[in-house]
Amino acid sequence: MNAADTITIAIVDDHTLFRDGLANLLSEFSHIQVLFKAHNGEDLQKQLALHPLPDVTLLDVNMPGMDGFATLSWLTEHHPAARVLALSMFEDDMSIIRMLRKGAGGYVMKECKAAELVTAIEAVHRQGYYINELVTGKLMRALRETDKPDSKTNPLALLSDRELEFINWCCTELTYKEIAVEMNASPRTIDGYREDVFEKLGLKSRTGLVIFAVKNRIYKG
Repeated sequence: MNAADTITIAIVDDHTLFRDGLANLLSEFSHIQVLFKAHNGEDLQKQLALHPLPDVTLLDVNMPGMDGFATLSWLTEHHPAARVLALSMFEDDMSIIRMLRKGAGGYVMKECKAAELVTAIEAVHRQGYYINELVTGKLMRALRETDKPDSKTNPLALLSDRELEFINWCCTELTYKEIAVEMNASPRTIDGYREDVFEKLGLKSRTGLVIFAVKNRIYKG
């Protein structure tokens, strides 16, 4: 296995048996390497002082002390390049939407099968997000219940046709370089679309862009 193909991860969870069990499970996959484990956000900060930033951080939502929400906020501020996959035992709508809005690239249940977890890790590493049926369903319901349309500002009016096309491609598994090919544009032009769209919509991540696209029905599927 080429070292460049290896996905490094960190496991942040307050249950020792779960942390160790998950580490042992993932060790069976040759392309995944567990860099370190931590029992909450404060411990994660200590571990990051001793280890490089992992490609993907598996982050428990409910932990004593510094929980998943506070930890994700800290990571976003201090390590903007960090990619996070949220783990939880609860299918709580607001927890899911809150973690996604804070920058998590996906949300999976702890009881999910190993194959789904590995797929989610690979997706978050490769494209920055993993959208499964749980996230899509909960996300749409939570958005309908909590978001009220702003009659003064229509964000779609700020976007050009090419930017809307770019957003639609961002909801696929294609990389930015592959999107450039599909849109018959240069990588620099795609970078420009990304920067302009993020600025216009007040977004900071591709995950946020996907959420926006789902909410506003831009993604054609």
